[in-house]
Amino acid sequence: MLRPSFDAHVFVYRDPVDMRKSINGLAAIVEAELGHSPMNGALFVFCNRSRDKVKLLYWERNGFVLWYKRLEKHKFKWLNPQETKDSIEVTGKQLNQLLDGLDIFQQPHQSLFYDNVG
Repeated sequence: MLRPSFDAHVFVYRDPVDMRKSINGLAAIVEAELGHSPMNGALFVFCNRSRDKVKLLYWERNGFVLWYKRLEKHKFKWLNPQETKDSIEVTGKQLNQLLDGLDIFQQPHQSLFYDNVG
């Protein structure tokens, strides 16, 4: 099975995408909404509304590669569109964890700081 390297540059698009979109439609989202060139060597990750399908788009030397995964039973853990900007950058390792079903978007508890009043 092919998987991204752990040091890959990865951008996860937050909004659901119609999985009928192919290379041209996804590349247009990368340019228009994310402000990136789809040919910069980064991986761009898209998910559908029901979160059971994922597509990865990337440029490899002389052409685009489109990678597609459909889950049969479970759902991908995904970004909350109300809480994030258009995309977030993650590592290749995090992308592999996402593809394995882990929630890489969990936020840790905020640190509390108290003044020493006394």
